[in-house]
Amino acid sequence: MKLITGIHHVTAIASDAQRNIDFYTGILGVRLVKKTVNFDAQDVYHFYYGDELGHPGSILTFFPYSGLIKGRHGNGYLNTTTFSVPLASLDYWMERLKKFRINFKEPQERFENEIVIYFEDTDGLGLELVFNDRDSRPGFTYGHIPLAHSIKGFYSVEIWEEGYERTAAILTEQLDHKLVLEKGNRFRFAANNAPGNYVDILCAPDSLKGRNGSGTVHHIAFSTPNVETQTAVMEKIKNRMLNPTPILDRQYFKSIYFREPGGVLFEIATADGGFTIDEEKDKLGEALKLPAWFEKDREKIQKSLKPVKLDLEKYK
Repeated sequence: MKLITGIHHVTAIASDAQRNIDFYTGILGVRLVKKTVNFDAQDVYHFYYGDELGHPGSILTFFPYSGLIKGRHGNGYLNTTTFSVPLASLDYWMERLKKFRINFKEPQERFENEIVIYFEDTDGLGLELVFNDRDSRPGFTYGHIPLAHSIKGFYSVEIWEEGYERTAAILTEQLDHKLVLEKGNRFRFAANNAPGNYVDILCAPDSLKGRNGSGTVHHIAFSTPNVETQTAVMEKIKNRMLNPTPILDRQYFKSIYFREPGGVLFEIATADGGFTIDEEKDKLGEALKLPAWFEKDREKIQKSLKPVKLDLEKYK
């Protein structure tokens, strides 16, 4: 059994909760599968977006801190998160981005049969749509975006480093990845050679160091089957002298964290939990869900959070 099977989720930082929901559910059409709070700061929301059930490889999450200053893309950061869409959907998405006045770069071919459009969310988070015919996963739609053009989950992530070698060594020696493609200064690794699991490292020695703030990624999580495999990964990380955290209960999965040599925070998250443990499939993301240890503070927590809602009509 592989200890690491691919990407689990990516967690980023935003500055406004309602604007974040509007962009991802409204413009991009991904599902809000869970509305909870930051377990380390209970007065801050934690939103999870993904496919219908929030499968690993589709989950983009946010901590929206009201009024937070804008961060900066740069070395030592995961700067671009990419979504997988059908190859035939290029014209649809170009028109949709134009309709909602989202600036984007002209389409370009990255690798064979892989057309890419770069754009940013309202906080400046780097995003891409990757148009391809290799992704057999079903998409999700609330109904305002045709299912045939809907997002299927992640395609890849892009990390900038001064040099790729040390990060590549962690991926290949501790995290079961292999180098699957390279082109120029881009090196692509995967534990599972399929859309949703690609980790691209860009050698960018002339770039500035990234800076924390809204519009930046907090961490990337890799998926492991269960706590037993997670523990085995932890031992491999300890042997590399990278000092992982203890196993933490994140309600929908268990997690450990460590910082890779280039500076990006890595998480190892278990895949055997899921978002339906406290909500029915057709109700995912509707109610504020709290872990049992926060329930005694529910009234206080709800008062500290600004109400948010899904308003999809204006995004048809």
